Amino acid sequence: METTTDLAKYLTRFFTEYLVGERGASPHTVRSYGNTFTLVLDYMAKVLGRPADRLVLDHFTRETVLGFLDWVQKDRKCSNSTRNQRLAALHSFFGYMQYEDVKRLAQWQEILSIKVKKQGKRSTVDHLSVEGVKHLLNQVPTDSKAGRRNLALLALLYDSGARVVELIGLTPSSLNLDRPYHVTLLGKGGKKRLVPLQDEQVNLLRSYLRENRLNDPAFNRRPLFANNRGTKLTNSGVSYILKLYVHNARITRPDLIPEKISPHTLRHSKAMHLLRSGVNLVYIRDILGHVSIQTTEVYARADSKQKREALEAAYVDVIPTLASEGSWERDSKLREWLRNFAK
Repeated sequence: METTTDLAKYLTRFFTEYLVGERGASPHTVRSYGNTFTLVLDYMAKVLGRPADRLVLDHFTRETVLGFLDWVQKDRKCSNSTRNQRLAALHSFFGYMQYEDVKRLAQWQEILSIKVKKQGKRSTVDHLSVEGVKHLLNQVPTDSKAGRRNLALLALLYDSGARVVELIGLTPSSLNLDRPYHVTLLGKGGKKRLVPLQDEQVNLLRSYLRENRLNDPAFNRRPLFANNRGTKLTNSGVSYILKLYVHNARITRPDLIPEKISPHTLRHSKAMHLLRSGVNLVYIRDILGHVSIQTTEVYARADSKQKREALEAAYVDVIPTLASEGSWERDSKLREWLRNFAK
């Protein structure tokens, strides 16, 4: 008796053979696509009443996928960007199905015709000031082994401008703590980049490595930042660590710590601080691992907007309010001249 549905069969091949074997997709991409299909199965079961073990390819139509995307935005409160990421994963799978199941080619192409939603250009970037970053890191206690790990982690997340997925993939061998100090990050598409490190960060990392024996060559392939089980941290694990200290930081200095803050906020903060220090956008692009300079330009646009708003706020009480009448109306000689000129 056949117990595996056609969806299960093709989805397994898509992840194990196509994404990894043929496309050489990064672990981050595989994980992201996996999260999308976990949500798809959740939507099909809870909203449409179709449990995963009975789900087949015929259940996937253009209308079904559109319904899922609407659910992602309306029920899960996701942005256009997240909606487009979910659609990209579905497009990849049904693009694969065009060649695996040509009998339903029209069905797959209808799904592939679904368009991404336009995303407005961001005029602001959520980030902390330099003082805000210092205040946040000062909340991390250093009287425990876990606290010292968390400080090294959060400081490196900021100093390197790394994405969380890049940070949790680090091993001790990713660090070069001899001059010139740098960390090797593995970015999107498996591209490596070298990011310089500051002296204070290097001292913190050296101490952390010694305490955890991670400077021993036998341990240089272990996760740089591990959880209690000795395995590498997850994205949610890093978010949890950050939230441990955000609450106290906000209570003591609400003017420095915004309501919403995530690990990515530290990456944005590093970029904005580099920009305001006069670092060229091209160098910032390379440090952040952006493919295009256009992606990096969001920081320049945000900085320009914030400078304009700051200038407007600074000068609003300085410039005197102009009278309702024009200067020529207040000047009797000028009025007389205009009357003579009109004759």
